[in-house]
Amino acid sequence: MRTLFVDGWYGPDPGDWQELWLRDLPDAARVEQDDWEMPEREAWVERLDEAIARCPVPPLLVAHSLGCLTLAHWVAVGARHPVRAAMLATPADVEVNDESALRSFAPIPRTPFPFPAVVVASRTDSWMIPRRARLFADAWRACFIDGGDVGHLMASGGYGPWPHGRQVLAELARRTAGAARQC
Repeated sequence: MRTLFVDGWYGPDPGDWQELWLRDLPDAARVEQDDWEMPEREAWVERLDEAIARCPVPPLLVAHSLGCLTLAHWVAVGARHPVRAAMLATPADVEVNDESALRSFAPIPRTPFPFPAVVVASRTDSWMIPRRARLFADAWRACFIDGGDVGHLMASGGYGPWPHGRQVLAELARRTAGAARQC
């Protein structure tokens, strides 16, 4: 199974859950971006498309923050390559948070995903409140999971390993092994 990590703004954070999972999961890779600090939607979407195209089998995507929006924009422009499933952890709400460096990612697409997906939202995320995360999950036809009080899942907030997320990913991988689409 190929797992692709779609990181958010500023890219990988040493010691965060994505770094740890990437190291531990067999056949895992990161979607590398040309500019982690000044993200441009079209460039990020193109890097994602290129990374998925290189996968020998439809990948399982693990997106975080702005990476979730990169994935949503990729779907909106016509996902050209097959994807097994996606886990979107704490998406960033660039429609509400007025951060000039991220304006090219607004508005957030509401295009349904053509593959199974789950959105894991935090009750204490400063980047997206749970009600909005559920709205996007519904629009994307993704399952919604209450991730608890996990902030924005940053290493600075104590989210190194994030065992609950690993359980969510394992269950998503198990469910999609047989192409089921249930929550």
